[in-house]
Amino acid sequence: MTSARQPSPQASWRAGSWPLTLKVPLLVAVLMLVVSLLVSDRVLDRLADTQKRHLEELTGAYLDSLSSAILPHVLREDVWEVFDSLDRARHLYAGLDVLSTIVADSDGHVIAATDPQNYPTRSLLSADQLRPFGRQLPVALEADGEHAYSQRPLTYQARQLGTIYAVFDVRALIAERREVMATLILGNSLLAFGLAALGYLLVRRMVRPVQLLTERFGYGSEGRMVPIPEREVRSQGGDFQTLFRRYNSLVEAVNERQSLSARLTQEEKLSSLGRLASGMAHEINNPLGGMFNALDALKRHGQQDSVRATSISLLERGLAGIRDVVRAALVTYRSSTETEPLRHADFEDLRLLVSPETRRKQLIVGWHNAIPDSLPVSRSAIRQIALNLLLNACTAAPEDGEIGFAAVCDDRHLRVTVTDSGPGLPAWALDYLRQASPQNMPIREASGLGLWMIQRLVAGSGGRIEAENCPAGGASVRIILPLREGELRHVA
Repeated sequence: MTSARQPSPQASWRAGSWPLTLKVPLLVAVLMLVVSLLVSDRVLDRLADTQKRHLEELTGAYLDSLSSAILPHVLREDVWEVFDSLDRARHLYAGLDVLSTIVADSDGHVIAATDPQNYPTRSLLSADQLRPFGRQLPVALEADGEHAYSQRPLTYQARQLGTIYAVFDVRALIAERREVMATLILGNSLLAFGLAALGYLLVRRMVRPVQLLTERFGYGSEGRMVPIPEREVRSQGGDFQTLFRRYNSLVEAVNERQSLSARLTQEEKLSSLGRLASGMAHEINNPLGGMFNALDALKRHGQQDSVRATSISLLERGLAGIRDVVRAALVTYRSSTETEPLRHADFEDLRLLVSPETRRKQLIVGWHNAIPDSLPVSRSAIRQIALNLLLNACTAAPEDGEIGFAAVCDDRHLRVTVTDSGPGLPAWALDYLRQASPQNMPIREASGLGLWMIQRLVAGSGGRIEAENCPAGGASVRIILPLREGELRHVA
């Protein structure tokens, strides 16, 4: 079983590797914050414009009223009446937060002021004192945003008699603006994160079916198909419920196919063992008959030297034949992970194992075994591959037909070729054997899994298969296996 590859810590912080349930809410939050910033900026601009317009209207009304009240007193140069008018106007416009008001003549000398200590009567206003009031502006705001400055000329019959300068406290307006900004930021932030949380819940619910399918497909990559529980299927609606049911049908079909493959594999093994057992029984039964005859001869005529010698020789040959058959079967089907090299005699044992089948069908056997006594390839795997090919060739060949076996090698590869004079391999079998890697074999009626076993063993040994149908009839299957590195030796 293989485990999924764990992402590196650097990759886990990449936005592309984040889950969808996190990316969508974050995207919603970012978009909401951007929109809120734009909206807040626009709202604050409108609020600032509105406040400035209202301030200009109020200061304009204050200065208009004040200029009308003090103009006659300025003409008469009545300073105390100007002071009195300034004091009444200050109380009348208490909501405007007038800090100071200065009335100066045309030469810039102070006539009267609400703050006489800083602006004494007849004192000359300096350039620094006049600079904040600006030029031809209804209202000029201070750089720190706490004071506003406004001025109004006093004219009489197109003649300027002087100027009114007024300073206002606008900290309440700035505080209101900041309060509105804080409210906007807090409200938009809460709205953005609230929508992000809602988006997280909605997206999590939406992608839950996809995550469930991804998890199940992950199980499939590990070699086991797990169906989706029925309660999960019923909890979904619409397309996802249909998708889940079709996935469960796919799982059922795959599991059924795997079960069928396992059953066919077992049946193929039992079939091969049955055929070998039948051949071994035939090979053992024939010498046993002769051995019983030899024993009977010994019982009756054992006192004769010639009969005794002949009977003992017959018993020795029979036991040797039985020993060879049993040893060949044990070497071929013993379960171990041995890495012993392949010997010349190993292929000769296979000839002995398939001889009952070749005699039963009266087949002509062409046998060419040209490998050395020790070859660095997997002994057990090669014997099983060759035995399966030989048994398939015996099955495909007709009565009185021919089969061929050839094993040759060079410095790098072992080549084993098995041929028969049968009808040839079907197209699906040729395509399957020519695959670069073992895949699930197409199931055909009574096809068995011999080819599947050959494909798996060859792929496990790092080799390849060349299969073709001969023009004159029959099939040819060639197995090319690499010799193990580090053990290559010269072979003649």
